Amino acid sequence: MASDTSMTPTDFFEVRNLVKRYGDTEVVRDLSFSIAPGECLGVIGPNGAGKTTTIRMCLGLTAPDGGSIHALGLEMPRDALAIKQQLGVVTQLDTLDPDFSCAENLLVYGRYFGMKDKDIKARIPDLLEFASLTSKAKAKPGELSGGMKRRLSLARALVNDPKLLLLDEPTTGLDPQARHLMWERLQLLLQQGKSILLTTHFMDEAERLCSRLLVLDHGKKIAEGTPRDLIAQHLEPDVVEVYGNGALRLVDSPLRAYAARVEVSGETVFFYTQNARDLLDALGIHPNLRTLHRPANLEDLFLKLTGRQIREDA
Repeated sequence: MASDTSMTPTDFFEVRNLVKRYGDTEVVRDLSFSIAPGECLGVIGPNGAGKTTTIRMCLGLTAPDGGSIHALGLEMPRDALAIKQQLGVVTQLDTLDPDFSCAENLLVYGRYFGMKDKDIKARIPDLLEFASLTSKAKAKPGELSGGMKRRLSLARALVNDPKLLLLDEPTTGLDPQARHLMWERLQLLLQQGKSILLTTHFMDEAERLCSRLLVLDHGKKIAEGTPRDLIAQHLEPDVVEVYGNGALRLVDSPLRAYAARVEVSGETVFFYTQNARDLLDALGIHPNLRTLHRPANLEDLFLKLTGRQIREDA
């Protein structure tokens, strides 16, 4: 019914009850979310959680087995071409054309949207400047660093001046300097009023960029909210990490009484507590152990909700 698929005035992209199956495996399970203008929605979860499959359905590249996707008053996949005209996409894999220069990559990509060459060429200088690639206009992708290629991919995604960007792990494989420059550019886009749907494995990236987070596991939404609200809702405020020879013996020691929750990863013991001061004082009788006291963060949230066990790519 129309009342079931209409969007609220502030949400111009909405997914409702999305389902995707491969054989007997349901990789996306009854997933719903929305994105408002100027908002960055982050999607986090372990490998195989359904993040990339969700992005592919939002792009019309994979047909859902149930549910609906509405964008800008249109419906996917029925209106896929019209929706894609107003989307920008940066995928995990490098899809730049190695035979074209940076400027030529932008020109050719703009033609896919039916743009006239003179209109694309008028945008190229600003796009290259935005990507800090003005001096590389005639360079081919093979001559660029990994960070430069990712910035060129972002500039290419902006050639049609999209209202919404879908970014699938856009900074994977980049060094810290390149990641920070990408973050700076994405923050500028948000300030300009563009919306972003971002999947990422970097919790610091999610905390810096995302106004809201969606946590997926086994294709299902297990939590949603602002980064700060999710941390406050699911975690104790203080974390004390203890490591060094003999740290693991503390797991079943009287010190456990000072923490609401204790976890072990490798040779490190994590004490999650409401009041770290008493625990730190008690640890004074173990001068050989090293400690780190810090506030709870998104990585703690991720590990609590999805577990510490490493999963293979799905």
